[in-house]
Amino acid sequence: MNFFMMAAGMMAWMGGSAAMGDAISERAARIHGSAIVIDTHSDTTPKFENPEWDFAKRQPDGHIDIPRLREGGYDAVFWAIYMGKTQGDGKAIKTALRRIDSVHETVRRHPDDLMLATSARDVKRAAREGKIACLMGIEGGHIIENDLAALRMFYSLGVRYMTLTHSFNIDWADSAGTGETIAPEHGGLTDLGRDVVREMNRLGMMVDVSHVADSTFWDVIETTKAPIIASHSSCRALADHPRNMSDDMIRALAKNGGVVQINFYPGYIDPKRVELMAKLRPEFDEVQKKFADEPQKLFAARRDIFKRAIAEAGGPSPSRWVVDHVEHVIKLVGDDYVGLGADWDGVPEMPAGLEDVSKVPSITEELVRRGYSEKTIKKVMGGNLLRVMAAVEKAGQK
Repeated sequence: MNFFMMAAGMMAWMGGSAAMGDAISERAARIHGSAIVIDTHSDTTPKFENPEWDFAKRQPDGHIDIPRLREGGYDAVFWAIYMGKTQGDGKAIKTALRRIDSVHETVRRHPDDLMLATSARDVKRAAREGKIACLMGIEGGHIIENDLAALRMFYSLGVRYMTLTHSFNIDWADSAGTGETIAPEHGGLTDLGRDVVREMNRLGMMVDVSHVADSTFWDVIETTKAPIIASHSSCRALADHPRNMSDDMIRALAKNGGVVQINFYPGYIDPKRVELMAKLRPEFDEVQKKFADEPQKLFAARRDIFKRAIAEAGGPSPSRWVVDHVEHVIKLVGDDYVGLGADWDGVPEMPAGLEDVSKVPSITEELVRRGYSEKTIKKVMGGNLLRVMAAVEKAGQK
């Protein structure tokens, strides 16, 4: 082939490649725009309590505000109701009430953009009306202070899932921790823990197994009469972290009819970041103790540690890891059991290309590029979570 023929061939190939790229982007944009996009975990909630913080304006930092939610094509977000290891004398309950109220007040202040949602039907209605559904999940069973009456009260205020533990063991369940595996105290769920799961089933509240110890997970599987969720977990086969789910756990969750919502945090999805996290554990433990009851200061301190560490590591993790974890679940158990639970504003680092909620359409584009169908992509974006939510609601009506 002479030079001119080769040049002509290259130009034709480049033109075809560009056209193919445009076609993928256009198809992805159409799919994303028609999907119901749901994220099951955002830790933005403490900001709602700050009267000087305006959710309606694009913020210079953080991961979420209304303009960026709109750009990301979001239809629903679960806001985490969380505080540190505060328990006893009603302290955790009181803090949770204030945080729940902040969600209600945020919705009240922005009626054109937001809608409080407590059911799968509400989420669908919000999507039809062009609003963002606001839901809530309690992150850590310590918040109910061993009282089923508190659990029922939180449900009546709109909470629709509870993560059974956070990063520490509680009186009725063991945790996986968030770094090194912590020593078990109960070997899973206690009798009270099983009562909590059964009461959540009765109420129609989703049982969330993110953060729990493996033994707690298996006790939940044995106890629950409704599908469960992992609101912000990823795959241990790709990144060996105790916060992630093993393949056996994912298979059991699928058999249960539940869904694992993939966490975006590089410290859970990128094997190199998992190693880095272990190296930095003493520094993280120090700031965790120092700012246990000051979430914004804790976030800032963790972010500063990571800025230095990321520079030493040669840069941020690529966003492909998120889709790799989604794909792992699909290949392992099928496309009915995976979704997205990014952990927005709860971690000091997100992958390159997924710096905030406005970038989430890139996940849809990557799934299109990998050959996934529109039906599968819509399941991942929110359809699977809606299915589980509706099934849990139905179980609670029996």
